[in-house]
Amino acid sequence: MFQLFFTKFIAFFTVIDPIGTIPVFIAMTSNMTNEQKVSVAKKATFAASGVLLFFIAVGEVILEVIEIPLSNFQIAGGIVLFLFALTMIFGESKPEEELSHVDNKDDMAIFPIAIPSLASPGAILAVMLLTEKSKYSIQEQFITSLIMLTVMAIAWFFMLFSTKIFHKIGNSGAALISRVMGLILSAVAVNHILMGLSAFFNH
Repeated sequence: MFQLFFTKFIAFFTVIDPIGTIPVFIAMTSNMTNEQKVSVAKKATFAASGVLLFFIAVGEVILEVIEIPLSNFQIAGGIVLFLFALTMIFGESKPEEELSHVDNKDDMAIFPIAIPSLASPGAILAVMLLTEKSKYSIQEQFITSLIMLTVMAIAWFFMLFSTKIFHKIGNSGAALISRVMGLILSAVAVNHILMGLSAFFNH
Protein backbone atom coordinates (compact mmCIF):
# COMPACT_ATOMS: atom_id res chain seq x y z
CA MET A 1 0.00 0.00 0.00
CA PHE A 2 2.79 2.39 0.95
CA GLN A 3 4.72 1.53 -2.21
CA LEU A 4 1.63 2.27 -4.35
CA PHE A 5 1.11 5.59 -2.54
CA PHE A 6 4.77 6.54 -2.97
CA THR A 7 4.80 5.58 -6.66
CA LYS A 8 1.71 7.66 -7.44
CA PHE A 9 2.99 10.55 -5.33
CA ILE A 10 6.26 10.64 -7.28
CA ALA A 11 4.35 10.43 -10.57
CA PHE A 12 2.13 13.38 -9.66
CA PHE A 13 4.97 15.40 -8.17
CA THR A 14 6.88 14.88 -11.43
CA VAL A 15 4.14 15.88 -13.87
CA ILE A 16 2.71 18.74 -11.76
CA ASP A 17 6.23 19.92 -10.86
CA PRO A 18 5.49 22.37 -7.99
CA ILE A 19 9.13 23.54 -7.89
CA GLY A 20 9.15 24.41 -11.59
CA THR A 21 6.09 26.60 -11.03
CA ILE A 22 7.91 28.86 -8.57
CA PRO A 23 9.72 31.07 -11.19
CA VAL A 24 6.46 31.42 -13.15
CA PHE A 25 4.57 32.49 -10.04
CA ILE A 26 7.27 34.99 -9.04
CA ALA A 27 7.35 36.57 -12.51
CA MET A 28 3.57 36.89 -12.68
CA THR A 29 3.14 38.34 -9.18
CA SER A 30 6.27 40.49 -8.85
CA ASN A 31 4.30 43.75 -8.56
CA MET A 32 1.58 42.42 -6.25
CA THR A 33 1.03 42.77 -2.52
CA ASN A 34 1.28 39.74 -0.25
CA GLU A 35 -2.53 39.58 -0.04
CA GLN A 36 -2.84 39.53 -3.82
CA LYS A 37 -0.17 36.84 -4.11
CA VAL A 38 -2.05 34.65 -1.62
CA SER A 39 -5.24 35.14 -3.63
CA VAL A 40 -3.55 34.22 -6.93
CA ALA A 41 -1.92 31.12 -5.41
CA LYS A 42 -5.26 29.99 -3.97
CA LYS A 43 -7.15 30.55 -7.23
CA ALA A 44 -4.49 28.82 -9.34
CA THR A 45 -4.41 25.80 -7.02
CA PHE A 46 -8.20 25.44 -6.98
CA ALA A 47 -8.45 25.88 -10.76
CA ALA A 48 -5.74 23.32 -11.53
CA SER A 49 -7.19 20.85 -9.01
CA GLY A 50 -10.64 21.27 -10.54
CA VAL A 51 -9.34 20.55 -14.05
CA LEU A 52 -7.57 17.37 -12.93
CA LEU A 53 -10.54 16.18 -10.86
CA PHE A 54 -12.77 16.74 -13.90
CA PHE A 55 -10.61 14.40 -15.99
CA ILE A 56 -10.52 11.85 -13.16
CA ALA A 57 -14.32 11.89 -13.07
CA VAL A 58 -15.25 11.97 -16.76
CA GLY A 59 -12.06 11.55 -18.79
CA GLU A 60 -12.57 7.82 -19.25
CA VAL A 61 -16.26 8.36 -20.06
CA ILE A 62 -15.25 10.71 -22.87
CA LEU A 63 -12.98 8.01 -24.27
CA GLU A 64 -15.83 5.49 -24.13
CA VAL A 65 -18.17 7.84 -25.97
CA ILE A 66 -15.72 8.26 -28.84
CA GLU A 67 -14.97 4.51 -28.67
CA ILE A 68 -11.27 4.64 -27.87
CA PRO A 69 -10.06 1.70 -25.73
CA LEU A 70 -8.17 2.76 -22.64
CA SER A 71 -5.25 0.54 -23.65
CA ASN A 72 -4.87 2.65 -26.82
CA PHE A 73 -5.07 5.82 -24.75
CA GLN A 74 -2.52 4.42 -22.32
CA ILE A 75 -0.06 3.74 -25.15
CA ALA A 76 -0.68 7.16 -26.73
CA GLY A 77 -0.58 8.84 -23.34
CA GLY A 78 2.67 7.11 -22.48
CA ILE A 79 4.22 8.28 -25.75
CA VAL A 80 3.06 11.86 -25.12
CA LEU A 81 4.35 11.71 -21.55
CA PHE A 82 7.69 10.41 -22.85
CA LEU A 83 7.96 13.25 -25.38
CA PHE A 84 6.96 15.69 -22.62
CA ALA A 85 9.73 14.21 -20.45
CA LEU A 86 12.26 14.63 -23.26
CA THR A 87 11.42 18.33 -23.55
CA MET A 88 12.02 18.65 -19.79
CA ILE A 89 15.41 16.90 -20.11
CA PHE A 90 16.81 18.21 -23.41
CA GLY A 91 14.68 21.21 -24.32
CA GLU A 92 13.75 24.31 -22.39
CA SER A 93 13.25 23.62 -18.72
CA LYS A 94 9.79 24.17 -17.33
CA PRO A 95 10.63 27.57 -15.76
CA GLU A 96 12.06 28.86 -19.05
CA GLU A 97 9.20 27.45 -21.12
CA GLU A 98 6.42 28.79 -18.89
CA LEU A 99 8.08 32.17 -18.47
CA SER A 100 8.02 32.55 -22.25
CA HIS A 101 4.21 32.75 -21.96
CA VAL A 102 4.28 35.53 -19.39
CA ASP A 103 2.64 38.76 -20.47
CA ASN A 104 -0.05 41.11 -19.21
CA LYS A 105 -2.83 38.57 -18.93
CA ASP A 106 -5.98 39.67 -17.12
CA ASP A 107 -6.12 36.49 -15.10
CA MET A 108 -2.65 35.06 -14.67
CA ALA A 109 -3.89 32.70 -11.93
CA ILE A 110 -5.56 30.66 -14.67
CA PHE A 111 -2.96 31.15 -17.42
CA PRO A 112 -0.12 30.34 -17.22
CA ILE A 113 -0.02 29.32 -13.53
CA ALA A 114 -2.99 26.92 -13.27
CA ILE A 115 -2.85 25.90 -16.94
CA PRO A 116 -0.41 24.79 -18.25
CA SER A 117 2.09 25.13 -15.39
CA LEU A 118 0.21 23.01 -12.80
CA ALA A 119 -2.50 21.21 -14.78
CA SER A 120 -0.21 20.41 -17.70
CA PRO A 121 -1.05 17.98 -20.51
CA GLY A 122 1.23 15.50 -18.76
CA ALA A 123 -0.69 15.87 -15.50
CA ILE A 124 -4.04 15.39 -17.27
CA LEU A 125 -2.79 12.20 -18.93
CA ALA A 126 -1.34 10.95 -15.65
CA VAL A 127 -4.58 11.34 -13.65
CA MET A 128 -6.55 9.46 -16.29
CA LEU A 129 -4.02 6.62 -16.49
CA LEU A 130 -3.74 6.29 -12.71
CA THR A 131 -7.52 6.15 -12.15
CA GLU A 132 -8.48 3.59 -14.81
CA LYS A 133 -11.94 2.40 -13.72
CA SER A 134 -11.47 -1.16 -14.96
CA LYS A 135 -8.23 -1.52 -13.00
CA TYR A 136 -8.77 0.54 -9.84
CA SER A 137 -11.65 0.41 -7.37
CA ILE A 138 -13.59 3.51 -6.30
CA GLN A 139 -11.58 3.53 -3.07
CA GLU A 140 -8.29 3.40 -4.97
CA GLN A 141 -9.44 6.18 -7.31
CA PHE A 142 -10.39 8.26 -4.25
CA ILE A 143 -6.96 7.68 -2.70
CA THR A 144 -5.30 8.64 -6.00
CA SER A 145 -7.34 11.85 -6.05
CA LEU A 146 -6.18 12.62 -2.50
CA ILE A 147 -2.56 12.03 -3.54
CA MET A 148 -2.99 14.45 -6.44
CA LEU A 149 -4.57 17.04 -4.12
CA THR A 150 -1.68 16.56 -1.69
CA VAL A 151 0.77 17.48 -4.44
CA MET A 152 -1.41 20.49 -5.28
CA ALA A 153 -1.29 21.53 -1.63
CA ILE A 154 2.51 21.32 -1.79
CA ALA A 155 2.43 23.50 -4.93
CA TRP A 156 0.24 26.01 -3.07
CA PHE A 157 2.73 26.01 -0.16
CA PHE A 158 5.64 26.55 -2.55
CA MET A 159 3.86 29.49 -4.18
CA LEU A 160 3.19 31.11 -0.81
CA PHE A 161 6.89 30.89 0.07
CA SER A 162 8.11 31.22 -3.52
CA THR A 163 10.38 34.22 -2.95
CA LYS A 164 12.31 32.57 -0.12
CA ILE A 165 12.57 29.24 -1.96
CA PHE A 166 13.68 30.87 -5.22
CA HIS A 167 16.40 32.85 -3.41
CA LYS A 168 17.74 29.52 -2.14
CA ILE A 169 17.70 27.48 -5.36
CA GLY A 170 17.70 30.16 -8.09
CA ASN A 171 16.49 29.67 -11.66
CA SER A 172 19.36 27.25 -12.35
CA GLY A 173 18.35 25.11 -9.40
CA ALA A 174 14.73 25.05 -10.55
CA ALA A 175 15.85 24.09 -14.06
CA LEU A 176 18.05 21.29 -12.68
CA ILE A 177 15.21 19.87 -10.60
CA SER A 178 12.90 20.07 -13.60
CA ARG A 179 15.34 17.98 -15.66
CA VAL A 180 15.64 15.37 -12.91
CA MET A 181 11.83 15.22 -12.80
CA GLY A 182 11.86 14.76 -16.56
CA LEU A 183 14.15 11.75 -16.23
CA ILE A 184 11.81 10.17 -13.68
CA LEU A 185 8.81 10.97 -15.86
CA SER A 186 10.41 9.22 -18.83
CA ALA A 187 10.60 5.99 -16.82
CA VAL A 188 6.95 6.40 -15.77
CA ALA A 189 5.98 6.97 -19.41
CA VAL A 190 7.78 3.82 -20.62
CA ASN A 191 5.98 1.83 -17.93
CA HIS A 192 2.60 3.11 -19.17
CA ILE A 193 3.48 2.21 -22.77
CA LEU A 194 4.45 -1.34 -21.79
CA MET A 195 1.29 -1.75 -19.69
CA GLY A 196 -0.85 -0.48 -22.57
CA LEU A 197 0.79 -2.87 -25.03
CA SER A 198 0.30 -5.74 -22.62
CA ALA A 199 -3.41 -4.91 -22.20
CA PHE A 200 -3.85 -4.52 -25.97
CA PHE A 201 -2.32 -7.90 -26.86
CA ASN A 202 -4.10 -9.68 -23.99
CA HIS A 203 -7.42 -8.53 -25.45
